[in-house]
Amino acid sequence: MFVDRSMTRDVVTVGPETEIVAAQALMVRKSIRHLPVVEKDDVLVGIITDRDIRSAMPSTVLSEREKTSGEKQLASMKVKEIMTIKPVSVSPTDTLEDVLLMMQKVKVGAFPVVDREGKLKGIISIRDLMRAFTHVLGLEEPGALLGIVVENKVGQMKRIVDAITELGVSFGSILVSQTWEEGKRAVFPYLLTNNAAKVKKHLREKGFTLLDPMEWCLDELPKR
Repeated sequence: MFVDRSMTRDVVTVGPETEIVAAQALMVRKSIRHLPVVEKDDVLVGIITDRDIRSAMPSTVLSEREKTSGEKQLASMKVKEIMTIKPVSVSPTDTLEDVLLMMQKVKVGAFPVVDREGKLKGIISIRDLMRAFTHVLGLEEPGALLGIVVENKVGQMKRIVDAITELGVSFGSILVSQTWEEGKRAVFPYLLTNNAAKVKKHLREKGFTLLDPMEWCLDELPKR
C-alpha cells in the first residue's frame, strides 16, 4: 500500500507571508489541523499546525492590557515566524506501513508528501491511514473479530484458516501480533459472519485457545 494511493491530493496551503490570523481562520473554515507552507511552484518550505498557532497566542493568565498588546502583535505576525522549517516529509512511493512507523517515532499527526524536487504532492494524516486500513481490513462490512493464541511455528495459520472455512465462513482480514507469552502469537481473524458463537465453539473443539480481543494490549511485550 503506497502513500500515493491514500494521501489527500487537494491540499490546502499557505505562503510564508500569510498572516497567522488568516491561517487560523483557514484551518477553522476547512476543519483541518495542518497547513503546508509552500513557495513558488509548490515547493514545500515548512508546515504550520493549530498547536503552533495556539502557542503563539497570548496566555490567558495575562492582564487585559497585556492580552491586548499580545493580540495586536499576533495580528501582525506571519506564518514564516512560527512554522516548522523543513518538516519531516514522505514520498509518494513510501508505504503506509512506513508512515505509521514514522508517526510513532516523530509524534506528529500528518506528513506532507513531496516528490524528488521538493514539490508538494499531497498530505497524509492519521485520518487518511484510518480510512485506508479500514478498507483493507474489510471493517466496512459487518462481521466479528476473534482472537486465537497459537504457537509461533509454521503451519498454524493454515490450521486456523482450514478450521474456519470448514464452516463456510469468509474472512475480511487476518492480523497477527506478538503475545506476552514467549513462543506464542496472537491471531485476529475478522470474519464476515454474525454467528461468532458457532465459530468459537468449533475452534475450541479443534483444540484452539481463544483470546478476548477486548482484553488484548498491543503495548504489552513478551515476558522474558
